[in-house]
Amino acid sequence: MRITQKLVGAGVLALVAGCSTLNSINPFASKAKGNQPAPLVELKGSMAVRTAWKLDIGKAQDFVFTPAIVGNTVIAASADGAIARVESATGRQLWRVKSETPLTAGVGSDGNMLVFGGHKGTVLAFDMDGKAMWKYQASSEVLSSPVVGQGVVVVRSIDNRIVGLDARSGEQKWTVQRTSPPLTLRNAPGMIVVDKDVIIAQPGGKLISLVLATGAPRWEVAVGEARGATELERVTDIGGTPVLFEGQVCAAAYQGRVGCFDAATGQARWNKELSSEVGVSVDQRFVFAVDDKGAVSAFDRESGASVWKNDKLGYRRLSTPISYGRAVAVGDYQGYIHFLSREDGSFLARAATDGSPVISVPQVAGSNLIFQTQSGTVTAIAVE
Repeated sequence: MRITQKLVGAGVLALVAGCSTLNSINPFASKAKGNQPAPLVELKGSMAVRTAWKLDIGKAQDFVFTPAIVGNTVIAASADGAIARVESATGRQLWRVKSETPLTAGVGSDGNMLVFGGHKGTVLAFDMDGKAMWKYQASSEVLSSPVVGQGVVVVRSIDNRIVGLDARSGEQKWTVQRTSPPLTLRNAPGMIVVDKDVIIAQPGGKLISLVLATGAPRWEVAVGEARGATELERVTDIGGTPVLFEGQVCAAAYQGRVGCFDAATGQARWNKELSSEVGVSVDQRFVFAVDDKGAVSAFDRESGASVWKNDKLGYRRLSTPISYGRAVAVGDYQGYIHFLSREDGSFLARAATDGSPVISVPQVAGSNLIFQTQSGTVTAIAVE
C-alpha cells in the first residue's frame, strides 16, 4: 500500500501478515492534535556554515535514499532511477545514469560496487563507473539499503527475509527468514558491516548479527521490548541504522530504548528509555539521539549518563543527527539543518536546503556534511 508523502518523515505503521502488507495507518494522528511543530527562533549564530554545493538527483517519493561516501566522491540516487556520482568537495558531476527500473532503497557500497533496491523487489548492482553488473529478484519490496562486505551483498526485504548474494555474480549464497510482529513500522531499518559480520536492525526492537559468509547467527539482543495492552502500544522497531564506533554498536528503538552493545558479543554496555523513529549518531564522547517528540539528547558514550537535552525543536520531524567537530547537526521537515553545540546542546547555526523534509541519514564527506531531502536535493554544507 502506498504511503502518502506527508507521513514519511513521521513514520508509518503497516499491519503485516506473512509477506503481505494488509493495511497502513498513521499512529501519530491522534497524538499530533495540539502538537504543532515548534516555531523557529531567531539565531545570532556563533558558528559559520555555508552551502558548498547542491545536486538535484530527483524525488525520493515514499522511500529513503541515503548517499554513499566513497573516497572523495558522493553517490546519490532517487526513486525514478537516477544515480549520480559527484566530487564531494565541489559537487562536480562525474557521471549520471538511469537504472532500468525505479528504485526503492540505496545507496549500498563497499567502494568497489553500488547496490540498490528496485521496483517490486528487484536488486540492482552497478560498478563504480555506473555500469550495470547484475540483478536479483528478492521475495518482496526492499526498503532497507543493501550493504556489501567480504564479497557478499546483504539484502533485507519487507517480509524480513535476509539474503546473502555473491558480490560478483549476484547468485544467492544463503537466506535467513525472520518472523515479524503483527504491527511494524514501515521504515527502512538499516544494516552495517562489521569485519566478517553484518549487524541488522529488526522489527520488534532487536539487533541481530550474522556471519557474512554463511548467514549463521552470531548474536541477538533487544534494544526495545514490546509493552502495552494494544498492538500499537507494543510496536518497538529499531529506528534508522545502527552505528559502529570503537567496537561498540549503538541504536535506538521506537517506544523502546537507546543503548550501546559490544559489537563482537552483543553484550549490553548501557541503555536508557527513549522512543525514536530515526537512528543515532556517535562520536568519541557522546551518543546523540532524537526522540519522537523532537527533543535532541546527548548521552555519555561509556556510561549512558544523560549529558544534555534540547527540546526547542519539538515535533519538527527531525532526521538522524550527525556529529561533526564542535557541533551536532539535524535536519527537519522544512529542510532546515540545525547545528547544536555537542557540549551543551545550545543552538550554534542554521542552514536551509529546499524546504522539504530531510529524510536520509546525514553523511560526513571531508569538511562537508551531506543531506538529501525528500524532494531530491543533495546539499553539501561546509562547517567553518
